[in-house]
Amino acid sequence: MKIAFLGAGSVEFTQGLLTDLFGFPELRERSDLEIALHDINPDRLETAEAAARYIAAEKGAGGALKITTHLERRPALDGADFVINIIQVGMIDATRTDFEIPARHGLRQTIGDTLGVGGIFRALRTFPVLDGIGRDIAELCPDAWLLNYTNPMAMNVWYLAAATPVKNVVGLCHSVHWTMHDLAQLVGVPLEEVSYLAAGVNHQAWVLRFERAGESLYPLLDEAIERDPGLLRRVRVDMYRRLGVYPTESSEHSAEYVPWYLHSDQEIERLRLPVGAYIGISEENVRRYEATRDALRAGRPIAVEATMEYAPQIIHSIVTGTPRVVYGNVVNRGLIGNLPAGSVVEVPCAVDALGVRPTAVPDLPPQCAALNRAYVAVNELTVRAAVEGRPEYIRHAMMADPNTAASLTVEAIAELCDDMVRAHGDLLPEPLRSRS
Repeated sequence: MKIAFLGAGSVEFTQGLLTDLFGFPELRERSDLEIALHDINPDRLETAEAAARYIAAEKGAGGALKITTHLERRPALDGADFVINIIQVGMIDATRTDFEIPARHGLRQTIGDTLGVGGIFRALRTFPVLDGIGRDIAELCPDAWLLNYTNPMAMNVWYLAAATPVKNVVGLCHSVHWTMHDLAQLVGVPLEEVSYLAAGVNHQAWVLRFERAGESLYPLLDEAIERDPGLLRRVRVDMYRRLGVYPTESSEHSAEYVPWYLHSDQEIERLRLPVGAYIGISEENVRRYEATRDALRAGRPIAVEATMEYAPQIIHSIVTGTPRVVYGNVVNRGLIGNLPAGSVVEVPCAVDALGVRPTAVPDLPPQCAALNRAYVAVNELTVRAAVEGRPEYIRHAMMADPNTAASLTVEAIAELCDDMVRAHGDLLPEPLRSRS
């Protein structure tokens, strides 16, 4: 069994996923297990290999385990059964561009990896690489499951489904799991006693049911908020109190997907919004990578901590037939009736030896569907810009984006679009490199 990691130089993510994978005896003890690590950066690839070997030893992976490294993608994919995609095109320099140019135009962002100007351009510079990945998988491992972690999740999965020949793809994100983990703590109920149903779009799904033994836990959540007024200074709590349904992503993320908060100094102060936070997060990620690299080179120990990510659970379920339910991002083919067909939605998925099978859910509450449809509109225009080679759709996507539209005039949006196209240059699909 071969598991390929694309973007393995994202060492912290690779560490967690390998720790989870090797935590399953049925996987770590296989005599045919190969971990194929691919990255285009030799330094990061060397560090990823050292981390993989360290974690394998710590977790007692079998002596037959094969770890291979590849600066070229195709050998890593050749014969793979599972492909885990964790690439980041442009790395921290592109992230700085995603924040600094919009900020000069007066646009505030917090994370910028899912929607908005940052999300749009992160998608557009990722799509050309996804083209190559899709073609290579179709040729070298057509039955493999592509497990995508790369953001913007919904746009990338939509593009993979619409523009590449990949057959089996699901986008994975931990936001639903950790939201329910945190909500269970907030209401004082053990997570294993909680039953829940969430659905929507990635980073803007909704907790439709939150129960213990068939009784709603939402009243306990209301009581917790009443006891702690400080919770009212969180965007997701503010949204919950106004919409009646709890969102499944952090306040920093959630603030960017609606038109209500980031254009206002008063709301930024009231809700303690960390404008530009992702630049600092990215810089910290670089420092962590360097610390891991230096520790491995010096023979010092590194962290080996389980992460509860979905990809290892999916691999385990498909290989062993163990049934599970995970949350996945998949094409909406009758899964959520009041969101557009063909868009990418986040829903519960059954997993076993037959693969990943999305589950249809009831229609979302109309107020939630309305917000999701605005999100989907930005996704659609961004994907269509690349698929159809229509640069004007980039500007249209920015015009449709809730936070951008609430913050800038339409002429300012056009000027910002031109500046971003120039700045990202050759990373964009070739037909989109001219101004719209």
